[in-house]
Amino acid sequence: DAGKSMMSLVVMDMNLALAQVAAVATYGARKYTRGGWLHVEDGQERYTDAMLRHLLKEPNELCDPDTGIEHAAHVAWNALARLQLLILNSQKD
Repeated sequence: DAGKSMMSLVVMDMNLALAQVAAVATYGARKYTRGGWLHVEDGQERYTDAMLRHLLKEPNELCDPDTGIEHAAHVAWNALARLQLLILNSQKD
């Protein structure tokens, strides 16, 4: 295990935050399609914009009015989606 990532540092230590990010993902999958976010045109740019919109709303309202889920969870989901696309796109090059 030497040199390997300690996955439990994220999964176990941040379980409450990850549950909220999963709630955002579930909302999106039910509203659209599971995995559909991977095929959104200009996804990196759009998820960056969405992340910033949620971040800017957070000081004035805790939860997104459409989902009832914390803006911070939406910020985290969009950051992860953006990162995933960034990694996937870099692997294509």
